[in-house]
Amino acid sequence: MASLEISSVLQGGYQHPVARSWQGRRGLAKSMFMYPIFITDDPNASTVIPSLPNQRRWGLNKLEEFLRPLVRKGLQSVILFGVPLNCTKDGRGTPADDEQGPVIQAIKLIRRCFPNLYIACDVCLCEYTDHGHCGLLNEDGSINTEPSVDRISDVAAAYARAGAHCVAPSDMMDGRIMAIKRKLIDGGFGNKVTLMSYSAKFASSLYGPFRDAAGSAPSFGDRKCYQLPPAAKGLARRAILRDANEGADIIMVKPSLPYLDIIADAAELTPDHPIACYQVSGEFAMIHAGAAAGVYDLKTMAYESAESMVRAGATLILSYFTPEFLDWLEV
Repeated sequence: MASLEISSVLQGGYQHPVARSWQGRRGLAKSMFMYPIFITDDPNASTVIPSLPNQRRWGLNKLEEFLRPLVRKGLQSVILFGVPLNCTKDGRGTPADDEQGPVIQAIKLIRRCFPNLYIACDVCLCEYTDHGHCGLLNEDGSINTEPSVDRISDVAAAYARAGAHCVAPSDMMDGRIMAIKRKLIDGGFGNKVTLMSYSAKFASSLYGPFRDAAGSAPSFGDRKCYQLPPAAKGLARRAILRDANEGADIIMVKPSLPYLDIIADAAELTPDHPIACYQVSGEFAMIHAGAAAGVYDLKTMAYESAESMVRAGATLILSYFTPEFLDWLEV
């Protein structure tokens, strides 16, 4: 030790558990976790999703019973994904803003049963179109951007009218943030509803379990023409700035672990915005698979992954581990 410079001796600063807790700029808190929930149009559904451990599709009649113990444990926010199985889908995604559809009815139920629970709604068309893409199509199968944006903004406005606290467009269409913000303002919701943009959403291999859960796989082609290429750091930075300038209130990066640098970029580019990240279905499933194979302890790895996101700059984590963290963060 005598040969070390004084500035080289670091371990004294983190030799105690309390001292280690001071090394992070922010610690994990229950309020950081938003729970993704799949709402289906079978009112009595409680359907296991095999590729997503411990997750289910929920019907309206089961939702209050499911949420109540989580709210008691400190759940503060959810994001709803509609999974329509019994409706007639079409090229416009007409069921997306059906007043009797699962999402709008779930918003009203949650507002009634849990008035303090923050409700975000994913805004997209892929679960509701007969082709499974996130917008309206031209005759050649390509995305027709302008009517897609108009339709998506109508859906966002419908969720706002139903009582959602936050609308979160995940479609990655150019210009949809400005269009949604305009419709929120024109509808009297500009100061009442948060606009959380999936600003840097990448064309990832990690969405498979989600597409099983939501039944949203495209019937042809893929989404690489509108989701970002995985290597496209510059495009992600441009999209983040664009969405912030168009009126996004929260900037999101999706997925999380392979894109920690993009989370850090978002925190640098938009330091005055909350930064969200989505620990997507494939990330969640991989952590479970590794734990089941004995590679690591599940809780330890879940913490490590979440702490890496916070370290990169995230202030909000959308995660299927939310119920576990409501227990783990008790101690």
